[in-house]
Parts: sequence; C-alpha cells; structure tokens
Amino acid sequence: MVLLLREKARRLPIWKPLPGPQTMAYESTADIVGFGGAAGGGKTDLACGKALTKHRKVMMLRREGTQLTGITDRFTELLGTDAGFNSTKGIWRTTRRDGVPLQLEFGSTPHLGDETKYQGRPHDLLVFDEASNFLEHHVRFLLGWLRSTVPGQICQALLTFNPPTSAEGRWIIDFFAPWLDPKFPGKKAQPGEIRYAAMLPDAAGKVRDVWVDGPEPFVMVDGVRVYDFDPADYKPQDIITPKGRTFIPSRISDNPYLSSTGYMSTLQALPEPLRSQMLYGDFQAGVKDDIWQVIPTEWVRIAQDRWKKPDRLEPMDSMGIDVARGGEDDSTFARRHGYWYDELVVVPGTATPDGPKVAGLAIAHQRDQAPMHIDVIGVGASPYDFLAQANLPVYGINVAEGSTAKDKSGRMGFFNLRSELWWRMREDLDPANNTGIALPPDPELAKDLTAPRWSLSGATIKVESREDIIKRIGRSPDRASAVILARIETPKMSTGRQEVRETRRKWDPYAR
Repeated sequence: MVLLLREKARRLPIWKPLPGPQTMAYESTADIVGFGGAAGGGKTDLACGKALTKHRKVMMLRREGTQLTGITDRFTELLGTDAGFNSTKGIWRTTRRDGVPLQLEFGSTPHLGDETKYQGRPHDLLVFDEASNFLEHHVRFLLGWLRSTVPGQICQALLTFNPPTSAEGRWIIDFFAPWLDPKFPGKKAQPGEIRYAAMLPDAAGKVRDVWVDGPEPFVMVDGVRVYDFDPADYKPQDIITPKGRTFIPSRISDNPYLSSTGYMSTLQALPEPLRSQMLYGDFQAGVKDDIWQVIPTEWVRIAQDRWKKPDRLEPMDSMGIDVARGGEDDSTFARRHGYWYDELVVVPGTATPDGPKVAGLAIAHQRDQAPMHIDVIGVGASPYDFLAQANLPVYGINVAEGSTAKDKSGRMGFFNLRSELWWRMREDLDPANNTGIALPPDPELAKDLTAPRWSLSGATIKVESREDIIKRIGRSPDRASAVILARIETPKMSTGRQEVRETRRKWDPYAR
C-alpha cells in the first residue's frame, strides 16, 4: 500500500500553475516574460515551477544574495528534500520528474561589475526575481548568455516584479513600455500579447530597444530596415532577429492560496502609494525620488513638457561639451538659447577618438560666437587645447575647483564647482522660480538629470562625483553633464585674437 501511494505521488505533477495569469505566463512562448505588478500574485512560485518542469540549466537571481533564502526554501518544499544543494557554491543539482537532469544556480549582483561573475555561463532559464531592484545594465548583460545547445530546449528569461518604488527602478517601465508606459507612442499591448523588440543603434550609435512589427529578421541598409535580403550576402552578426517580450499582470486576487489567508487585508492597510502599488499593481503610483536627489523628476518632466521647436531660434548663448571617457560613453554637445535648450548632439565615443575630432564637431554646431564650455578634467583637455589654439571662444571648466558662490537663498555654499553647477540647474528647474526653462524631451537626459544625489555638511552643499554615480547606477550622466556646462554664462568673444586671449584669461580659470 505504501509503495502504491509513493508511486501515485511520483506520477503527480510536481507543480501546476494557477488558472489565469500564472498559467498564461507559464505557457507564454515569448523570449522575455514580465510577470507580476502586485504583491501576492505568485511570482516566485511561477519561477520555481518553470524551473522544475521546463528547463535544464537555470539561474535564479536576486539583487542581494540574502534575499535568495525564500526561493531555496520553496524549492525544498516542492522537491521534498534539499539533497543535491550545495549552499556554499549556490548550485543545486537534481533531476526533474521526467528524468531530465536539472541544475539550479543561485546568484546576486549587488554591485556594478558583479554581473561579470556569470559571464560566459549559459542558462536556458534566467530568472530576475524582483527585477526592478536590479540595475538595467545587469539584466541586459546577463541576457547575452541565455542559450542552450540542447535541440528543442526552450530558452527564456522571466522578470518578476512589483511597481518600482524608487527612481532607479523606472527602467523596468521602459523595458516593458507597450504595457506599462502611458506615453508609449504606439498601440498599448494587452496582457500576454507578444511584442517584438530589436536592439538597434540610435543617432548617437548607442544600442537601444526599437519596437518592430514581428519576429522576422532584417538587416540595416543606410539606416533603413530591409526584410527582403539574401542571408548569404551578410555576416551572421549583421542580421538582426527581434526577440519577443510580453507582460502579464497578476494580483493577490489571482492567487487563492493567499487571498484566503488575510494577506489581502494586510495589503489594504498599507499607506499610499504602497497600497496602490502592491494591491493593484499601479505603475504610475508614487514612484518616489530619493530625498537627496539633486533635481526632482517632476521638475524635469515639466521642463520637457514645455519644450517645442520655435519658428525662429534666438541667438545661441552657450554650448556645453562633455567628452566621452570610454567606449560605452558618448560625447555630448548641448546648445542653449536663453532658457531654451536645443536637442542634444550625441556622438558615440568611438567616433570622437581624439581632440581634433571633438573640436571639429563643436565648431560645426556652434553659432553666433557662442562660448563653448568643456570639462577639462582628463580627456577634455585635448579638445580644449585645440580650440584654444585656434583662438575660438572656449572655456576650460575644471569642476573639481573650489567655489565661493552661494545658493539662491544666500545661506549655503558649495563644496566645489561641480556642486555649484548642478545646484544652479536645480534652481533653474524649480517651478517656484518661474524661469520658463525648456529641455528637449530626451528620456536619457531625464534619467541623467535625476541621477545625482547631494549631501549637506554644515552650510556646504556637495553633489556626488561622476564616479560615485557610475558605481550606484551603472552609467555616466553624460547628457546632463553637457547641459549643466551649457548653463554656464560667460560673455561672448569677438574674433579678434587679442580680445579672445584677454577675455579667456579673465573668465577661464584653466587659462590663468
């Protein structure tokens, strides 16, 4: 009798998805599945179930390693044992009910650079549990190793998440824009609908998501997608195959195991905006800025909503130049006309390998003898020298220099010039100051402007360094750096050689 019961138990499925959203996500054929939105919808359970029934090599990731305990506990419940789990190495070797070998790997990426620990290790299921807590760079990097050599094996990424509660998590809304972004320019996607995205270079040469009509491969010819082509005429790496994504919302009401436990009343008792986020999965509710964020996100939104192309441009007053510091960085040129900022000119670092190249682009985009302000720390020194030797109106800005200025209240000073420049932009954007500032509606610029944090020591404002920002969010705020340089006000110079030199000595600390 005992043997019969054991055999019957062995034949029962180890896990079955709940009817509704969980089943939809379990059966989806999209390459990348987003699931969740609200608390209690069965997100982690879906990840465990997929791993135990459909896959062979699985990577389960949380931002912090200590958060993996709940996942390993659930696997123990489902398997009925922890045999095969090496907690030191974070690897669990077991066998699926159908006899297929299964390897579960558990990892975390708390810091920038931690993602490289898993480089070159292929998995056919990548799970980012609470994905909005990860850096976008971490997710995109690890997606590069979603593959299998087993014929017919499904390869899929599963991103489970609630609405982001901080500005750093907003990337998840862009990643699933057809479902989550109310400003998505195309038709809104339905839950479970598969949309296709291709990674293509933008005007600056940086690769970004482009939503396309279907999964058909194509090649780019003179900036145009061409679907009717002979594969033999192109290198395999030049043929672009879009990947399918979907998002499926779930709530506690879709999970009968939790909805009857009183957890619903717990969520209902949360303060807003957490209540709307966790109970209803509202992605527009209360994504809070850090209290030490230099520039509030709402102020940037107001300035970008105000922007429109004028019928006639006023004279250019200033140009800000941020020079690429590495292969992934961009050289960015910001042009200011009063309080109106033109669309940014963004060029990949690979296209600006030396000072003359940067200087040439600056000259090409300068108008009305507008002074050019360039960060001369590091790589900016070379283009500055080239422009200065040509007797052009250029100012070398060393943002590490001290500052004797005061904020608008007249009470607080600044740790260095960098802190002063960022704070001046904050004051311009403050709606209470009614400057009418208008910024181009560039999503990357908005992200950059809202990236820095600040601290206060006595009566001194200190904005965090570029290096600290990169460590925290995984990218350099190049576009915002160009804009705050363009915000600098210096007098225009005539083209007279002597006047140029005298004016630069007066205003440019780098030339003294």
